[in-house]
Amino acid sequence: MYLRISSSHVVLKSDIIGIFDMDNTTVSRQGRDFLPNAEREGGIVYSADDLPRSYVVTEHEGKTTVYLSSFSSRVLINRAKTAALMI
Repeated sequence: MYLRISSSHVVLKSDIIGIFDMDNTTVSRQGRDFLPNAEREGGIVYSADDLPRSYVVTEHEGKTTVYLSSFSSRVLINRAKTAALMI
């Protein structure tokens, strides 16, 4: 099953490690350090058309990728839950 995280990106739900709110997770030092570290490692995909409101961390075949999304984390989590109920 896939989860649409932007108008141009979908990810496998089984690859998702977590869905995070941009504002809440960048308050702590660890949260602020996470995204710049992921960017230095080349693991960020800019899928947000506007300012990112959330990010989705995935792992596929040992490679971690962070997708920035203009959708809120609540919208993405609800989409993931709704898709699970449709199975």
